Amino acid sequence: MKTMHVVISGLVQGVGFRYFAMQKARAFGIRGYVRNLYTGEVEVVAQAEEEILHAYLADLRIGPRSAQVSSIRLVWQDDAEMYNSFDIRGT
Repeated sequence: MKTMHVVISGLVQGVGFRYFAMQKARAFGIRGYVRNLYTGEVEVVAQAEEEILHAYLADLRIGPRSAQVSSIRLVWQDDAEMYNSFDIRGT
């Protein structure tokens, strides 16, 4: 089990990005959360097997149809909190 922390920049708020991220994560069986940041970015913390997370990351790089992802910052985390589901969190 791996954990990745992703911060996505670009036109990613107000375009359904959190719902897109949640639907994709649940389809992959990923646990964690997604939330908007005050900076205008979206944060995703995701836990699953590494190959699943790489496939999920490829979807996050594209986002929903109305999003425009300009950059992604990715950090692999050790000793991360364990999650039971994938949820949308408040800012």
